[in-house]
Amino acid sequence: MRGLLLASAMLSLVGGQAFAADAIGAEPTTVHDWSGVYVGGHLGYGFGRSDAVFSTPNTPTFQASQDYDIDGFLGGVQVGYNYQINSVVLGVEADIAGADIKGHSNEINVGVRGDTYDTKVDWFGTLRARAGYAFDRTLVYGTGGLAFGSVENRYLDGPFNSFSEKSTKTGWTIGAGLEQALTDHWSAKVEYLYVDLRDQTIDYGGSNTVFDNTFNAVKIGMNYKF
Repeated sequence: MRGLLLASAMLSLVGGQAFAADAIGAEPTTVHDWSGVYVGGHLGYGFGRSDAVFSTPNTPTFQASQDYDIDGFLGGVQVGYNYQINSVVLGVEADIAGADIKGHSNEINVGVRGDTYDTKVDWFGTLRARAGYAFDRTLVYGTGGLAFGSVENRYLDGPFNSFSEKSTKTGWTIGAGLEQALTDHWSAKVEYLYVDLRDQTIDYGGSNTVFDNTFNAVKIGMNYKF
């Protein structure tokens, strides 16, 4: 009986020591760290509705407008830096993308000359601040800042005369996104941006057309954090 009690006591002691060793040796649960420099790439789609307003300064009452859809694919790269404070993540990101976002209006003065308007965005980029909240490996954020890009607007005056303006425009952007950490280094994201590249004016013979260069961009991408 005494031997059975001694054996039980030794078994309990050995089991307790083993449990303590396991507890000490087990790695604590870690929370994903978003801090650091990252680089990545993205693909997406741009879409919007361009507004072209025609006017004759010498005849203020003579004004007309034409709205038409613009859309197309885009793809590019991004680089950024995040700094995490508890669950708050602050950062900055720069990106640039080639684009084929374009549109063509219906005929103006139908049956007379067949006048039309065209808009095309060849490329655009942004430099933005980011601020978000991390739920461990899931980051929800808002973003906004500077936008710039190449925009070409054209007025086709009948079958022979064409007036166009192509330039690099500077404006602003605002949006939001969701990023999911897949590993300690790789993450995937989806992002929405509203981009305003400011108005562009084409002057011709005492009249002009003002083009509203705004569009939306939806992007999916991957980042690698160093």
